[in-house]
Amino acid sequence: MEDFKVSGSSLTIHLPAEVDHHNAEELKNTADRLMQENNVRCIIFDFEKTVFMDSSGIGMIMGRYKNLRFMGGVVMAVRVNERMRRILTMSGIYKVMDIYEDIPFELK
Repeated sequence: MEDFKVSGSSLTIHLPAEVDHHNAEELKNTADRLMQENNVRCIIFDFEKTVFMDSSGIGMIMGRYKNLRFMGGVVMAVRVNERMRRILTMSGIYKVMDIYEDIPFELK
């Protein structure tokens, strides 16, 4: 579970190189469990290692966004490379979450 880090009410998810139908369900289930267990109010998706994401990955991110926004929380993405930036833009995810170069200092 080294890909998930809870700090206070923040959950950082270090996404793998490929976010697809093979691992999106496991990412979703683990994130949802940690969100409930830790009263998470902020999810940070770290794209540092990610080079590919299909519609399953987009759905996983959007689902976590919808769950958290319903509870008044925020979702953000960090360390997004140019290829992933294009995917996030085309999928519309950029319209619903903030993108940062790195994890904001106050959330580390």
